[in-house]
Amino acid sequence: MPPIDAQLVAALARAAGLDKALAEFPEDVAAAAEQGLGNAGIIQYPTDPAAEPWPPMKAGIGL
Repeated sequence: MPPIDAQLVAALARAAGLDKALAEFPEDVAAAAEQGLGNAGIIQYPTDPAAEPWPPMKAGIGL
């Protein structure tokens, strides 16, 4: 995979509201972006819009 464009990472981070993280931890933000963009093709989205990819969290169950 070719290196990710730093301007793209910065734009995505700002769009996600990660300005502070980008300013304080640019290497970590870049690593997270690289991992996310590198795995974007293998994520399977549910075909049923009402389906939850994870069981709903309920307070008190399993305590």
